[in-house]
Amino acid sequence: MTLLLILFCVFSAVALMVVLGQRFGKPMAVEQQQKYSKILWLVVFIAIIAAIIRQML
Repeated sequence: MTLLLILFCVFSAVALMVVLGQRFGKPMAVEQQQKYSKILWLVVFIAIIAAIIRQML
C-alpha cells in the first residue's frame, strides 16, 4: 500500500510539472538550444564515466 501511495505521488507530481510546463513555459531560442546541446554531451559523458568508475570500486 505504501508503494502505491509513493507511485501515485510521483506520477501526480510529474503530471503537474507537465501541465504547468505546457501552460507557462516559453519556447527556447535556437541559440540557447545549441548551447545546451553542446554542454549536455559533456555532462552525459562525465556521468557515464563516473558511474563506470564507481562500479569498479
